[in-house]
Amino acid sequence: MDNQQEIFPIVDESGEVIGSATRGECHSGSRLLHPVVHLHVFNSKGELYLQKRPDWKDIQPGKWDTSVGGHIDYGETPEEALLREVHEELGITDFIPELVDKYVFESNRERELVYVNRTTFDGEICPSKTELEGGRFWTVREIQEAMGQGILTPNFESEYKRCFEKIER
Repeated sequence: MDNQQEIFPIVDESGEVIGSATRGECHSGSRLLHPVVHLHVFNSKGELYLQKRPDWKDIQPGKWDTSVGGHIDYGETPEEALLREVHEELGITDFIPELVDKYVFESNRERELVYVNRTTFDGEICPSKTELEGGRFWTVREIQEAMGQGILTPNFESEYKRCFEKIER
């Protein structure tokens, strides 16, 4: 289970740290803006790796999501968090990230400042057995067919449309 006492930085929309709060506070509907990193892992065929969220997650359990997504720890830079999360979730250490976008995502439970990155990677992916329920590469067609069906997280769907849908067509 997620550690509800984990400390997250609270930021303004430019990413400047203005305070701190627990995971539980940030995910309680308080709408405290906290930063996260995302990495979209494409292979050279243009397929996108999606992770399966475990059923015990406090947000969007059991759904398919961004290749890598994680909170930035208090005192950590977005770049440091990205390297840490990619290693923890997929076992990848040798990749070149490209910053694609930075935006505020809002749901009824939380507000996140999202640093969106992408990479092309054809090496071995070893999804974490403790953090994920696995993952696989999806074709553009598979992603489009899954949109709006309750299979993918709403965050992934909106981010994919915002950052990649126009590129991949």
